[in-house]
Amino acid sequence: MRDDHESRADERRADGDNDGPVEKEFEAEFEDIVGEGAERLHRTFRGTLVTGFLGGIEVGVGVLAYLGVLYATDSHLLAGLAFSIGLIALLMAHSELFTENFLMPIAALVAREGTLGQLARLWGGTLVANLAGGWLMMGIVVVAFPDWHELLSETAHHFIDTPMSWQLVALALLGGAVITLMTRMQEGTDSEPAKIVAAIAGGFVLAGFQLFHSILDSLFAFGAILSGADITYLDWLLWFLPVLGLNLLGGLLLVTVLRIVRTGELFSLRRHNLDV
Repeated sequence: MRDDHESRADERRADGDNDGPVEKEFEAEFEDIVGEGAERLHRTFRGTLVTGFLGGIEVGVGVLAYLGVLYATDSHLLAGLAFSIGLIALLMAHSELFTENFLMPIAALVAREGTLGQLARLWGGTLVANLAGGWLMMGIVVVAFPDWHELLSETAHHFIDTPMSWQLVALALLGGAVITLMTRMQEGTDSEPAKIVAAIAGGFVLAGFQLFHSILDSLFAFGAILSGADITYLDWLLWFLPVLGLNLLGGLLLVTVLRIVRTGELFSLRRHNLDV
């Protein structure tokens, strides 16, 4: 697929100026990002649900690793490294989180490779399926590791009990930006080891520094609720909705919009070619 995208980039350069190898790399990456985004937008709804459900289960594996290391070491940084197992699983199994869809589908939409309705279907289906798969996985973890119940409660309360403040806003904006940047890094290379390094880096920063992430932290809340902690689904929902919006805002403003502006001429040329 990469070779095909590079060929399309070569064809585009015949339509206009190109200043050097750096610009050529941006054009190839543009084709990768828009192409992948278009594929996601045009995926069937059943495919979206299954992909999202598997994504919830796989990030649940990362939560399992996080809790196990945190229980043994009491180190959030080491636990963050362990959590990256879940992001590596997402990468290698070709599933995805809702927050991984803040760059490529938007780029495809701007390039007129999809519609707002398709984006809403992708986001809505992936989000619900992520939460369902994560809830199921946490139910299994709660039964399998009863010694972790207190740790689950403490971890969930750390997020759920945080009052609305500028600190919460900043942590949630960073959570959305970090996961979006991770997907951008992975789309910028054909090297599988480099993509794994990006997943490890993303997991370490996201979980190790306890940034606010709507999907990841929801799994902590689900685990706490299922283990009998004094947290309700309403408590979770009231926390979840603003964090979800801030994650989206962080990913769009701090990564996606800037990437679109940087390659704006390519989007303009793509739309022009579609109109011809």
